[in-house]
Amino acid sequence: MTVPAPAAGPRTAAPADTVAGLLAEISRVGADPHRGGYSRPVFSSAEFDLRAWFLAHAAKRGLDVETDRNGVIWAWWYTPAGDTANAVVTGSHLDSVPGGGAFDGPLGVASALVALDILRAGGLRPERPLAIAVFPEEEGSRFGVACLGTRVLTGAIDVDLARGLRDQNGDSFAEVAAKSGFDPAFLGPDPEALARIGTFIELHVEQGRVLIDRHQPVGIGSSILGHGRWRLSVTGQGNHAGTTLMTDRHDPMIAAAGIVMAIRDTARAQPGTRATVGRLEPVPGGTNVIASRVDLWLDARHPDDAVTAAVVATILAEARLIAANEGCTVQLTEESVSRTVSFDSALRDHLSLLLPDAPVQDTGAGHDAGILTQFVPTAMLFVRNPTGVSHSPEEYVEDDDAEAGARALALVLADLLVPAST
Repeated sequence: MTVPAPAAGPRTAAPADTVAGLLAEISRVGADPHRGGYSRPVFSSAEFDLRAWFLAHAAKRGLDVETDRNGVIWAWWYTPAGDTANAVVTGSHLDSVPGGGAFDGPLGVASALVALDILRAGGLRPERPLAIAVFPEEEGSRFGVACLGTRVLTGAIDVDLARGLRDQNGDSFAEVAAKSGFDPAFLGPDPEALARIGTFIELHVEQGRVLIDRHQPVGIGSSILGHGRWRLSVTGQGNHAGTTLMTDRHDPMIAAAGIVMAIRDTARAQPGTRATVGRLEPVPGGTNVIASRVDLWLDARHPDDAVTAAVVATILAEARLIAANEGCTVQLTEESVSRTVSFDSALRDHLSLLLPDAPVQDTGAGHDAGILTQFVPTAMLFVRNPTGVSHSPEEYVEDDDAEAGARALALVLADLLVPAST
């Protein structure tokens, strides 16, 4: 089907917004002068400014907005009956990795707002309710668990474990939530909110090169590679940098350096594996101090979950040997694991009929859609990134592609909101 042509008469939301224009409004929020790009951790002043930006645009469109007990924002466009059952939900997140790009998360939120404008301008009368959702802590940059908001919502993480997660300042998720106006006693699975979702569609910037190589602005997601995060804690002997002879040292930093190299070599030996150490923290961290402990975080991914587990086991065995050679020990802690998931095949195939030029592609990046797909029919749309780079200031989307993504999302939403059978 096609999105209806604009109807005569006044628009519901005027003046018309564009995706590029909406993103320009927040281009200074959370800008990181040291890393470049943006640092917008969950429940930070930057993320709250972005929430306020979204709430203002939802109010401009007359949407009924609620923020639930887990910090998820829902902005509703109702059917004439005013119900919320079997809703079509779209949206994404507003938080970022440290020094991240401008599009990872906010592109999906801005596109949802513009897609809604397109539907209203075309005179569409929904037969299912529509909600735009904003999920907190998708990146896991503050509390270490990716897609924490949807994990808590669905019960995919133990709520006591979630409450006890701590950021780099030592503040727990429960403590930060309380300071942000959420009662930690009420954090946890929300089956009523989850039951309202009949279909979930997430639009996201592409984090790779499929679309640029295929010369297409929009793609359709097929699956998300299994991935996880583990912390390796290497313990040695803290000491004075000037008085301790090289032969007398049990330096966990040396062991950590060897472990990082071993992680690279192990991943290279297994085709299709991606393994990364993107964060390393020495304790106590003084320039003239031999560290007593070094924590490093491993991100490992592969389409086959069994291979991911085997790679991590191999890395741990190698790490133990390397640490022992330096007179150190190492401990592995699993922080989060997401299994390989495939999006709803019937929904994916239907989107392919609506968007016949859009390539069907998998992704190595995690998304809230990957958590929700275990509970509701879920699909993803990707918008071309000409750099192929993400989680970096170099992440980019051309203005024309951003608008093409919003139009594609509107087309999909129109089809779901007014099923052909009716």
